[in-house]
Amino acid sequence: MDRCAIAYEYHKAGFNCAQSVVGAFEDLTGLTREQLMAMTGGFGGGVGGSHAELCGAVSGGVLVLSLLYPQTEANDKEGKMRIYAKAKEFRRRFEEIFGLTRCGELLKARPGVTDKNPAAQRLGVTAHCDNMIVTAVEIVEQMLAEDPAKA
Repeated sequence: MDRCAIAYEYHKAGFNCAQSVVGAFEDLTGLTREQLMAMTGGFGGGVGGSHAELCGAVSGGVLVLSLLYPQTEANDKEGKMRIYAKAKEFRRRFEEIFGLTRCGELLKARPGVTDKNPAAQRLGVTAHCDNMIVTAVEIVEQMLAEDPAKA
């Protein structure tokens, strides 16, 4: 399964960046496509299209990790620390590639496809948001592959 290609297709179909990333992991989340799209609808365009907040692709990646490493009990400090570490690592890797994580700043900087995001190269992605989306998916996949419990 090529999750990067799935996310790219979701975006081409009109879904926002967060929806596209999350949709690529539908099979792992236990939620339906409709539920995933509904819960991420407001995260596109840096939250509500404002371009002022966190990139939707980053929000989508963090949401996938939150679903796959859930902390569902208030007193589960170990679970909370686990998902915080995963979210922090995901954000760090995204920022390592693009230098930024806020939607508007990314739009202004327009970081391109490089050897740091091979999925975008492989898919021939040229549009800005498509690059963010497939790279976010690629990072989540890398993180899951590195975790023996999830691989």
